[in-house]
Amino acid sequence: MSEFYTHRPVYARSMPRHAWAVLTASVLLAGCASKSLVFFPNATPGAPVTVAAYETRPPGTGPFPALVLLHGCHGVSASNRQWARWFRDHGYVALIVDSWGARGIKDGCVPGDDIPNTERFNDAVGALRWLHSRPYVDRGHVGAIGWSNGGVFAMAVVNGPSLERARRRGVELPPPGFAASVAMYPGGCYSLVNEQVVRPLLVLIGDADDWTLPSECVRMVEAMRSRGADATIVLYAGAVHYFDVEGQRRVVLPEVENRNKPNSCCGATVGFDAAANADAHRRIEEFFGRHLGGR
Repeated sequence: MSEFYTHRPVYARSMPRHAWAVLTASVLLAGCASKSLVFFPNATPGAPVTVAAYETRPPGTGPFPALVLLHGCHGVSASNRQWARWFRDHGYVALIVDSWGARGIKDGCVPGDDIPNTERFNDAVGALRWLHSRPYVDRGHVGAIGWSNGGVFAMAVVNGPSLERARRRGVELPPPGFAASVAMYPGGCYSLVNEQVVRPLLVLIGDADDWTLPSECVRMVEAMRSRGADATIVLYAGAVHYFDVEGQRRVVLPEVENRNKPNSCCGATVGFDAAANADAHRRIEEFFGRHLGGR
């Protein structure tokens, strides 16, 4: 197992048991901070969609750095909410964007419930605009994080060609845009191999993931790095999709759509991995602390 990424993917070290216990305790201890359901218009030109989001923020007046959280195809989950509380406890405003609720989608993982890719991108832009309107948010230090289906959009909002395509259809990020992004086992890496992120990107994925292939994400990051991008990927040995979802048993979900299984259509392995989850928290804390200034 090697150290943090240099020019090849990292195979991360396990966290000692005592450190994992400390991290777990920090997740469970909630401060007296605010949380609320909010609504904002997304950035679809001429026909904005009203999107619900769940906000948590630290106590005090700020201004605080902030994060836009983009859920996976199963929609807003207990795990997303747990991450939001963890970010709040580390000094960030956290806004979970509910793209499915706005469109009446119950489960985006099964075939037939797709929406145009531009819509989730537009939701992220609308979330950034809303955060910029809050007096307690530090506009210069807003990041994005997404899981699985949401991961590709967390990458898109810092990807130069994606931003240019959005501008051509009338959607612009309010300056200075997203300062950094994390993609957790993201879909769509294959679609960005020839493109280039313009802000720091951290990709975290299990090397046994059969739903979003780690090989595609490695190829994407290495291609971007070869062109000068600040992009990093960490591989977790033996980990699969949802490695950060506490309580998720390692099982195969037979009904979920999977482009890696064109003959059978569906099925993917998911499961919690305590060591990968702990290391992901550590790396995300360090990454966003460096680029957004959280505590």
